[in-house]
Amino acid sequence: MPLTLVQPDTVVRWHRKGFRSYWRWKSRPKWRGRRRVPKDVRDLIRRMSRDNPLWGAPRIHGELLKLGIEVSQATVSKYMVRHRKPPSQTWRTFLKNHAKDIVSVDFFTVPTVTFRVLFVFLVLGNKRREVVHFNVTESPTAAWTSQQIVEAFPWDTAPRYVLRDRDGKYGEGFVRRIESMGIEQVLTSARSPWQNPYVERVIGSIRRECVDHTIVFNERHLRRVLKEYFRYYHESRTHLGLEKDCPKPRLV
Repeated sequence: MPLTLVQPDTVVRWHRKGFRSYWRWKSRPKWRGRRRVPKDVRDLIRRMSRDNPLWGAPRIHGELLKLGIEVSQATVSKYMVRHRKPPSQTWRTFLKNHAKDIVSVDFFTVPTVTFRVLFVFLVLGNKRREVVHFNVTESPTAAWTSQQIVEAFPWDTAPRYVLRDRDGKYGEGFVRRIESMGIEQVLTSARSPWQNPYVERVIGSIRRECVDHTIVFNERHLRRVLKEYFRYYHESRTHLGLEKDCPKPRLV
């Protein structure tokens, strides 16, 4: 048999080449190319990132693992929806998250039998849709309005936020008074009553169910009518937003 003489370095080089070839064969992929992520998984990743804009790839990846879906975190990052700017909570989310700490205030008008216009001021607790305070006047001023807030929240019962529109009837006196009580104002945008929905809904209910069917004589009469209506509103009338219960829960 033929005999070939080689250098020691050649033997080492052959060994290294054989070692690389062996491990290339040992590590060969079982399929050609990267396995494609199923469409339903890609759609789920996009939906989760779209519906939860504060979730990053690690959080979504963890949720997928809990659902038994085995994908890498890099894959999750690849198919996530990219948000152009940090997400901002909607008005609905803000109201829901802070309902127990928010009161809404607003005015509405009622004509009398002699065609005078009376102004009704409402203070509504957003958590249970409860009318905390109301009063009637023919000439609302900033001083009168700020006094209503004091009467609505004596001592240390003031809420954290008051939600109101930009009506000029509030004035600087009202602003100074609520700031002195430690209440933070949240102002709605101009001509956007939908940003103060709870009190607007209550005013609509008052009109449809009460004052639209009554001829008001004077301030005293309107106060008596509204007082009777609010007793019904708090103790008997069910609300969709309260799982069809009353502001003051009613027994079955």
